[in-house]
Amino acid sequence: MVRLRDVLFNRNFFPLWAGQIVSEFGDRLTQMALISLVYHFRPGSVMALANALLFTIIPVFVIGPVAGVYVDRWDRKTVMIISDVIRGLFVLAMPFFIWIQFLPGVYILVFLVFSATRFFLPSKMAFIPDIIEKEKVMVANSLSNTTRMIATVLGFALAGFLVSKVGYTAGFFLNAATFFVSAALIASITPKEKYSNVKKDLGITKELLDISLRKNVWGELVEGFLYMFSRGRMKVVTGALFTVMAGTGAVFCVIIVFVQQSFGSVTEALGLLGVFLGMGLFIGTVVYGKFGQRLQRVRSIFLLMGLTGVFVILFAYVVSGTSSLILSGLVTILMGAAAGPIFACTATLMHVLVPKEAHGRIFSSMEIVMHLAFLLFMLLSAKVAKLTSNFTILIWSGAIFACIGSAGFFLSRKESVDC
Repeated sequence: MVRLRDVLFNRNFFPLWAGQIVSEFGDRLTQMALISLVYHFRPGSVMALANALLFTIIPVFVIGPVAGVYVDRWDRKTVMIISDVIRGLFVLAMPFFIWIQFLPGVYILVFLVFSATRFFLPSKMAFIPDIIEKEKVMVANSLSNTTRMIATVLGFALAGFLVSKVGYTAGFFLNAATFFVSAALIASITPKEKYSNVKKDLGITKELLDISLRKNVWGELVEGFLYMFSRGRMKVVTGALFTVMAGTGAVFCVIIVFVQQSFGSVTEALGLLGVFLGMGLFIGTVVYGKFGQRLQRVRSIFLLMGLTGVFVILFAYVVSGTSSLILSGLVTILMGAAAGPIFACTATLMHVLVPKEAHGRIFSSMEIVMHLAFLLFMLLSAKVAKLTSNFTILIWSGAIFACIGSAGFFLSRKESVDC
């Protein structure tokens, strides 16, 4: 059995893992700053928060399709480094627009930052098999997804404390620094297949550019989507990720405003609960990485979905009934532990089912499907929040998620062991 430390301390995987921590951390700092800005202008408005977060999601549909295709043609390490540097520069410019109180300028820069992220994420996912042995890919995916989720949560947590103590400007400067550190770490990686001399590098680059000019980018994009929906197991993976992100979108803005109103805090309570969620994500994903290799992945995905829905319901009742941060935090740990391994399962299935040369476009296409689900249900729940309470939305979202997970678990019992 592959051990976690054998993957984590791999001389190529460790810089990618560490770089991902600070890079994802930077994205979340940007989002938390937006949450705080919106609260000061429109406190308690789920729709205003959803509208601001649109600028982080629109690049998935505008930039993502093209990015995935070109990731399969360009050097993935170089793409990640350039993406990090560009994001760092854009974030450095944000405090200027805040200083002159021109918020549209901030939103435009947010859009550009997350546009660069569209190149980074599929490159990172497709890069893992280039630097790690085949038998270690599942454990590497578990660690990678753990990294992404923990950095997401801790990014919210630290941003919350920064906003309350030193303001937005310090958060944006720290955000920019994380991207530059990430670029430096990724630059230290040497893929398994490295080139022997500069002349050979130039020849390969010219060949790739020639292919780029001859091929139909949009044709390859369509090919990526068709692959996702034309094969049995890929349909299951696609459907599972759509459902997970739909549930996440339905509760994302609602749960933020719900916590703000329940605890009378703009960012501090969110930050603390974010730490608890990060603990749960880490525990769940590490435990699954250690023992999950023996389990059927499809059934595991649905079982974890069902448990996550149950814990969302429990969270809503605990917060509304007790207003205790400690009890709410304990439930949040359970919620994170259930949700954490889902993405590791799906990422591993995709690496198994998708040809290596198509990883970039498939991962990019999957990002579009996931964010479409998130966006649609985020806006839907924001509309519903005008008609009913945030508590009610959380209860119904959790119940629906639990039912879908339970149904999928029992219907997938006939799947083969390797999936």
